[in-house]
Amino acid sequence: MRLAEPDSIIRPWPQTERPTYRAIQCGPEALTDAELLSVLIRTGAREESALDTARHMIQDGGSLLAVVTKASGLPSEKTVRLVASLELARRVLKEKITTGSALNSPASVREYLRLKLQALPHEVFVALFLDAQNRVNEIEELFRGTLTQTSVYPREVVKRALHFNCGAVIFAHNHPSGIAEPSHADETLTQALKQALALVDVRVLDHFIVAGSGVLSFAERGLL
Repeated sequence: MRLAEPDSIIRPWPQTERPTYRAIQCGPEALTDAELLSVLIRTGAREESALDTARHMIQDGGSLLAVVTKASGLPSEKTVRLVASLELARRVLKEKITTGSALNSPASVREYLRLKLQALPHEVFVALFLDAQNRVNEIEELFRGTLTQTSVYPREVVKRALHFNCGAVIFAHNHPSGIAEPSHADETLTQALKQALALVDVRVLDHFIVAGSGVLSFAERGLL
């Protein structure tokens, strides 16, 4: 069976050099950012191949992250395809962290939070409520703020933790500025939440800051 390539302009290329073929033979991790994007958009613009269009999209957007999360300036079909691929990735990761111990798949937790928060233009504060076996019971956006700050109320966090009868929590918030370093206010808030939740026997396992493609862990930094 011959592998069909949707982009007619790419047909003169040797089959072994085509992004779709290379993804099947070598795995998607072997592809460049532009090659991965070309597999998703499938067809190029005007007289370009899908790969050339993908390269120009990344150049114009400044990064692959900007292209995939914003999908601006694209025909509707390409936009839907990109947004759908991102949502699919989120759902796969969410299913992975909710069907087993979150502590057994820390990379999946980080990646899920990155995909969920990295493109937001405002700050949000999210909690993952875990049961006694560290399985995720619920994921909630608890507070939403502005470009630079979010007001978080420990009393409300404790109420939600009790509502889900959880044994532990993982917090996360984003920095739209793109700087993942925790502020003094971030550290103070984390300690206040940790102390408030300790009174009801709920452990704080980690607090992540998502900034662009970066994710910082308070636990890894020794801030818990």
